[in-house]
Amino acid sequence: MRKVVIGALVLAALAGCAGAKMKDARAGAPYKTLASDKAALVVAQCIQFGWQDEAVFGVDAGGFMEPAPGGGHTVYTTSGDYFVDVRSAGSSTTVSYYAAADNFVAKRRLAAAATCL
Repeated sequence: MRKVVIGALVLAALAGCAGAKMKDARAGAPYKTLASDKAALVVAQCIQFGWQDEAVFGVDAGGFMEPAPGGGHTVYTTSGDYFVDVRSAGSSTTVSYYAAADNFVAKRRLAAAATCL
């Protein structure tokens, strides 16, 4: 029982850190903005699935989805360094991609997200 409580506390702490990073990132401009004619949920689920591909991302593979602030869906990595806000915009979908740094990992996550458009 004690291990379960400690595990839950660790996960809650990590979620808090990721949430703060995402809030700070949203205060600035996205790394890249993409558009799709597909439904927002379909795009978000596709990105989540793609980011969980261990063959591409190795031990850093992780994709989690939750409701986005203001509507839509947020797909994010374990640390919150890379995430997308996927929202309906009329008859299309807008994907705002945020990355903590302009590096190889950021470009690889962007490419995986772009395959879902």
